[in-house]
Parts: sequence; C-alpha cells; structure tokens
Amino acid sequence: MRKEIVTTFFLLAFMALSGQGQEAKSGTVGRISITTESPLNAQRKVTAYMKADCYEGPIGIKLRGNSSLSFNQKKYTIELRDNQGNEVEAPLAGMPAHTDWVLLAPYNDVSAVRDPLAFQLWRDMGHWAPRTQMVELAINGEYRGVYILSEAIKRGEQRVNISKLKKTDVEGRDITGGYILRIDTYDEDDATFPSKVPGIGEGIMTSQITWSCIYPKKKKLQPEQLAYIQEFVDSVELTIQSEHFTDPEWGYARYIDVPSFVDYFIHTELSLNADGYKRSAYFYKEKLHADGTGGKLVAGPVWDYNLAYGNCNFCNADNPEAWCFEGGNTQPTPALWQRLLQDPAFRKAVKVRYKELRKGVLSNEAINGYIDRHVKLLSPCIKRHFEKYPELLSNKEMQKPEQQQPSGVPNMGGFPNMGGFPGMGGFPNMGTFPGMGGFPNMGAFPGMGDMPDMGGFPGMGGFGQSDAISWFAAYRVSSYEEEIAVLKQWMVNRLSFLDRNIELFDSGWEPRIQTPRKDNTPQFNGAFPFPFPFMLMF
Repeated sequence: MRKEIVTTFFLLAFMALSGQGQEAKSGTVGRISITTESPLNAQRKVTAYMKADCYEGPIGIKLRGNSSLSFNQKKYTIELRDNQGNEVEAPLAGMPAHTDWVLLAPYNDVSAVRDPLAFQLWRDMGHWAPRTQMVELAINGEYRGVYILSEAIKRGEQRVNISKLKKTDVEGRDITGGYILRIDTYDEDDATFPSKVPGIGEGIMTSQITWSCIYPKKKKLQPEQLAYIQEFVDSVELTIQSEHFTDPEWGYARYIDVPSFVDYFIHTELSLNADGYKRSAYFYKEKLHADGTGGKLVAGPVWDYNLAYGNCNFCNADNPEAWCFEGGNTQPTPALWQRLLQDPAFRKAVKVRYKELRKGVLSNEAINGYIDRHVKLLSPCIKRHFEKYPELLSNKEMQKPEQQQPSGVPNMGGFPNMGGFPGMGGFPNMGTFPGMGGFPNMGAFPGMGDMPDMGGFPGMGGFGQSDAISWFAAYRVSSYEEEIAVLKQWMVNRLSFLDRNIELFDSGWEPRIQTPRKDNTPQFNGAFPFPFPFMLMF
C-alpha cells in the first residue's frame, strides 16, 4: 500500500538572468517527499510518488552515479509520469516544464555550493546551464538531507535549444543538426564512437577517448545520422591537430564555435575540476543554416563540479597553480585543448575574454557574493544535513597527496587517497600510484549483479560509508564555516594564478606539449573487469 508523506514546503523565488536562466536569489529551501513502491537501483527506474512544487503525482526514479553509489547520500534521476506510466512535462520550483530532473547529492562537497556555483557562472557568462533549487529530501519518511534539484541536460526550447532531429532527417541540411554529444563513461544503451586522436595525460592506462551521442538517443538515432556526426567530430579533431589548424578559413574556426570554447576553457580552468574536459564534457551541434553558415560544434553545457574548486586529492586538483588541460592520472584528456592553446589567436581571445569577465562575473566580489547568498539560504537547514551525515565534518588532519609521495617520486596526480578499510584489519594509506594511470571510472560491477541501495558495502566494517568521504577529499573541516572559508581562500589563490598566467598569453606563453601516444589499450567504459575494491585483497 502506498504510504503518502505529507510535508509542507516553500519554494525559492527565481529571477531571470539575461534570458539564459534563473538562479535562486531569495526565499527558503524547498522540500520534496518521495514514496517508493520497490527498492531503488542504478539500472532502471522504479515507480514512486512525489510531492513537490507544481507537481504531485507518479514518477520514475533510479540511482545515478558511479563511485558515488557507495556514498551514504545517493543521487537520483527522476522522470515525471502520469497514472498510466507515460512521461509528462511539468514545471518544478519555478523552472520550465520538462519530464526529466535530477536530484544531486552534495555529499562529497561539504559546502553544497560547487555545482550551483559552476552552473551559475556558466549562465552569467551567457550560456544555458541547468537551473537549480536547493531542497531537503525525504524518501519513505526518512530524512535524506540537503539536495540540489536540477534540470537535466536535455534538448528543448528551455534547455539545450537545438533543432529536433527526426528519424527521416538522413540527408542534406536536415541531417546536420541537432546533436548533443558527451565525453564520459558509457554503456550499451549509448551510441558511441572512438576518437581518432589519442588523449593525453601522465601515466594514463589508455589514451583512447570515446564520444557518446546522447541526443538523439541510440534507439532513435539513425545509422546515417551516427555516421554523419562521427565524421563531423573526426573533422574537428583532425583539423585541430593538422598543420593548417590556425588557418582562419580552413582551420578549426570552420568547425567550432570559438567563443564557446574560449569560455569553456576559462570556466574549466577556474574550477580546476578533477574531471575537467575528460568527464561530463558536453557539446552540441545545431543544424546548418539555409545560407550555409552556422552548424558548428559548441562547447557546453557544464556539468558535475562537486570535485572542483580545490575539493579533490588527485589529478593535481587541489593545487591552485596546476593546469587542468594538461590532464592527470585517471582518464585521458582530449588533446584538442592543448593544441588550441598553441594558436596565438586563441590565447589572445582567452586573455581578452578573461579580463572582461574578471571585471564582473568572475570578480572576487561577485563570486564571494554568490557563495554568501548560498550560505545564508542554507543556514536554516544545514545543521540538519550534518546531523544526518556527521561523517562530513571531522577534526582529523589529512595530509596533502604530495606529502604522501615516496621520497623522490613526483606528484603525478594519480589515485585518490583511499585511507584504510576499517573492519578488515585496515589497509595502509596508499596515497598515489605514479605511473599506473589511476583508477578508471568504476561504474557497475559486472558479474556481481546489481548494486542495491545499501548505503555502502555491508560486512566490510564500514567501507564505502563513513570513510568514503576521504577517498577524494583534499582536506577535512570541522565546521561548515571553516569549509566556506577554505573555499573562498582557494578561489582567491586560483584567480591569482590565472591572473598572472593569462596576462602572458599574448606575449610568448606556450602550453606544455604532451605528444599523444598511440596504443591499442581498450578504454574502460565505466566498469572494472573485476570487482573493485575487492581487487585490492589479491
């Protein structure tokens, strides 16, 4: 029997920003209640019932994420439905109507601000990014903490506004758009194709990069359309690597929307996202205009920044004087970003745009102002969040990854700090593993069945539960106020680094050159060939 949870909630007032989106400026944190009919899993949506602003009714819901599946606080994908199970569109929390939504869990971001901040900066830079609403969530009567209710990256007039590609659009100008592409993990439900340009990074396990076409979905994407978009991406990447890549007529500017790539570079480098460029990296392509113009590859929207802004202990992501485009020891970074920086014209465009943004959107005052508003918004409920997840705050001192290196071994960014596994006698603190390429994205565990919503791995003395926050953390704090102070100081340090270096972009500055290696190592598609972390026992 369905158990309905009655909750009272209020919603944020949203303000339009340059016609691109809305961001919470005032109001209170909303509340959402969900009642499920069966256990949740990460493979398929199950039927549930949700109460939220402008919507009360059935939904489909499933777990989302990879390594985060072992966290106490889960992430969820939501699909609004009618009583017959069909998809329906409805507005939530003042955001435009759609059927697909996401509940992001800020579990390994103690500030709970990094994703909303990244999205807001991208909107303020003039692009579409998912709008968000901070909410408190209850599932089956159990309080689950503070969440970020977010739009999903989907095609639509109020989301990624590109042409709807029909099954019959298989030739001429019709086939040229629109498409939404992603560089990320993938599974059998994704339409994928390999890049013809090897990725870069120090000690990566593979140099193979795989693109996914997420719109249209694989089941609707026609063979001619997949062949077209693959050939187009091949042209983009091969042209960028060619000797004539800087030619204004026949070079990369023929294929890509340069201003969006400039902004994406600035946005990613500011964030120093551990997954920057190589994970959750989205692009879209609009249909070619009737006059032959347009139809270029656009960088963005942005997504997944909980391990950004100094909040990660691998891939040099806690070093405010590192470059994100140089990659790290996990998955390969597309070589196109390093190659674009070899063009003086691109570097000059970055410098001009960055200096413009620093006067407004990326000023210290603007960024601190956003963080302060977010802190004030969460002040009535953040204590409840930490009472639910007390492991997020700790008095334990953590060493920096570079302090854990064996003598004489450079910090190459590699593995996250795994700490010990209590209840199993404890593994030693492993730090980083230079030269081994880092852990690939774990995804699902083949051969072990579906991972249920367990809140960790039972029977292992707490592995994947209270210690999970330490896997990726570059530091630990004992209070929310301390976390916000650390975040603000990191932003000051990072902006200072970018100020000094981007100022040199038109005066002989050159990126560090890493030659893409060619190998036949298969790319991990998001799943280990053997169960992790049980592999560590053998």
